[in-house]
This record gives sequence, structure tokens and C-alpha cells, in this order.
Amino acid sequence: MQLHEKIPNNVELAGDRKLVRALEQWQPSFLEWWRQMGPESFQAADVYLRTAVSVDSSGWAHFDYVKMPEYRWGIFLATPETDRTIGFGDQMGQPVWAEVPGEYRNLLRRLIVTQADTEPASVEQQRRLGQTAPSMYDLRNLFQVNVEEGRHLWAMVYLLHRYFGRDGREEAEALLARRSGDPDRPRILGAFNAPIDDWLSFYMFAMFTDRDGKYQLLALARTTRFMLTEEAHHMFVGETGIRRIVQRSCELTRQAPDGDARRLGGIDLQTLQKYINFWYSVSLDLFGGEISSNAAEYFACGLKGRAGEKKFADHLALQGSYRMAVPEAGRLGEQEVPLRNAIIEDNQRGLDMWNKTIAEHGIDVRLCLPSRRFNRRIGLYAGLHFTPQGEPVPQEEFDGRRDEWLPSETDRTYVRSLMRPVREPGVMANWIAAPTKGIDGKPLAYEYVRLA
Repeated sequence: MQLHEKIPNNVELAGDRKLVRALEQWQPSFLEWWRQMGPESFQAADVYLRTAVSVDSSGWAHFDYVKMPEYRWGIFLATPETDRTIGFGDQMGQPVWAEVPGEYRNLLRRLIVTQADTEPASVEQQRRLGQTAPSMYDLRNLFQVNVEEGRHLWAMVYLLHRYFGRDGREEAEALLARRSGDPDRPRILGAFNAPIDDWLSFYMFAMFTDRDGKYQLLALARTTRFMLTEEAHHMFVGETGIRRIVQRSCELTRQAPDGDARRLGGIDLQTLQKYINFWYSVSLDLFGGEISSNAAEYFACGLKGRAGEKKFADHLALQGSYRMAVPEAGRLGEQEVPLRNAIIEDNQRGLDMWNKTIAEHGIDVRLCLPSRRFNRRIGLYAGLHFTPQGEPVPQEEFDGRRDEWLPSETDRTYVRSLMRPVREPGVMANWIAAPTKGIDGKPLAYEYVRLA
């Protein structure tokens, strides 16, 4: 069997023998990485997974049982548009490139490698989560996310091999050599080096960090368009997972004599707010600085636009700005930030859904996103100290109230203590509510994972 028959693709692998040989050499390393760093203890399990065999509506969602090392990882690009032109930046209106211009080679390679590095990193971060899954439904969703991150890695590696020659091949090998959290070979972005060892953190990661991934992918070219279809599922897993925890927290809060969901083995809303504060602020750092010279350069070169670029009237981004608070001489002032340097994102819709659930239970608590200034490590506010509401405070006050605003070690230890596996189909752990429906029209009690 030839490589192009084993890997679903619409990039005509069969017609490029040089590319096929390069990927044939990379594939064994990828499979060895998956066996070493993929989901621990579940490599032999039969999982009811969605597998893409094409990019059209009839082919992207084929469901069946498959062992994860045998998953049909593929390379999919959106159907090319004829007479396509560059849609933004200084070269707007010129024909799109068939090859990478030499002057942009390093910039574009850095963009691709940074995005690509997050895909195996998240698999490594989550590799032990399956051992404490709150249900077989959630276990299957975790594995669906994992194999799709593997496919996204394949898409990025295809670009490296196809357009960057020896440099690209070396970068592709390095993607499998780095390890999340390894002090000597860490992943490129800091958020992808911390272990995700509880399911509350996993849902927060899928909600906030994968949403950063969505914005990054929306800003890139057709290579990423198909990935966005799968990325939407990852965000669904996070958003609905937290909603289910919120629902169960509310139920247990109402049942507990003193209104403390922890008394009955739940995750209280106050702890949920701390985790939101942490994961939202960490995910904001992934966008880089609020005033980003790199983003401006990528935009000007036509390499990376804004998410949903077509909706903007000014594709040169020479006109217009927005005002934002910036630190000036120990206090906050305002500054006009050019659109080329502005990074804007939004997670409020998920919060609104969770708060609707809380309100339906008659509980007078509302979850909220912290200020963009809170707990930042990158950008204008790095090294400064603010309350979750964005008010500046001395470092002594921030340190003294850290456990009030961010998960304390006591909080993390408690959440980890709840992580006990549930293996009976249709049954949920006590701390999370059941989803509203199953997968692919199947009942919740369906055997989504057949353990070896």
C-alpha cells in the first residue's frame, strides 16, 4: 500500500514522489511519538471516532471504531480558489504565491512551526487524562480531540515539507523531538508546557486555549480552513464540559445544608471562577503583546490577517485605531493603538451560557472574565499587578490575595481528589452533569470506548 492510500488527502500526494518520500521518512517517527506520548494505557482500545476521508460534507465525518495508532491521519486543504489574490496588507490585490518568496521565508516558517508545535504539545499535556475520565462519553471526546490534534500536526508538517526544503524537514523532525514540560526540550509556548492533570483544567484549556487556536487559524491561509471544522468540536467539548460542571455545582449547592457544593463532592462556583481567571489570562498571553510589532509585520507582508479579515472594510489597516488602557508612570492612561497592532478576542458567549444555567437554579452568583490586565506574563501588563477587575494594586496586596483570585494548591488538590474514572457506559462522575445527548445520534449509554 502506498503512502497516499494510507493517508486521506486532497493535495495529490501520489503525483509528487519527492514529497511522498519525505513524508514516508517522517511517518514512522510520528507513529513512534504517538505510541510514546499519545494517550497512556489506551493504545489498544477500540474508540468510536470520527474520521475524515475528504473535505466535503459527506466525507469529513465518518464514524467507526478504530484503535488510535491506526487512525487515518490525513492532509486536507480547502478547495483552492481560482484567480485568488492577497486579501490584506501592503501587497493586497496581487496574485497569491505558488511558492514562498525568499524575503518572507523565515517569517512564514516561524508562524507555521509555532502553530504546529502546539498540536503535539496538547496531546502530551493530556496523555494521562484518560485514566480519570468522568464518563465513557468524555473519554471518547478526549481521544477525538487527541487524534485531531495529530491530524493538524500533519497539515503543518505537509507545509514544511512542501515549501521549505531541508529547513522544513529539520523543523518537522524537531516537532517530534520537543516534549511538553521537558526542561531541556520544552515546547515553544509556555502555556503548552504545564501538565493538564485534571478534567476541569482540560475543559478550561479546550474553552480558552483552543479558542486562541481558532483565532490564529482564522488568520491564516486555506491550509487551516478544514482544521477549523475540528477545532470547533474542541471548543464545544470545553464549553459544554464547563456548563455541565456548572449545572452539577448548582444542583449540589442547592442540596448542601450550608450551600457548599464541596460538602457533597462537587466543584463550587468560587473555584470555577478561580480556574477561569487562570486559564483566561494564560490564554491571553498566547496572543502576544497587546501592541505587537510581529503581528504588524505579518499583516503588512500578507502572511497573517485578522480573524474574519473579509468582514473589515480597510484591508490595509492603515486607518483606524482603538483606545486601550496602558501603564504610564505607575498608573493607567489611554493610548490609541493602530488596528495593525491590535489583538481583539472574545469569550463572553460561553460565560453567558454558564450564567444562564446558574440563574435557572436561582443562585445569586455570576461567573465573569477577568480584566485583560490580570495575571499577565506577556505584553504591556507583564510584571504588573492588578485585581481581576483590572484595578492596579501593590505586589504585596496581590501576593496576599493570590489564593482568593487564582487556584490555590488546596483548590488543585481538592479538584484532583475528585478525579476518579467512571467506566460504566451512561454513568457520570458525581461532580459533572450528563450531556444533553450522545455522539452521532447514539445514546449516552453507548459503548463509546471498548477497553482492551
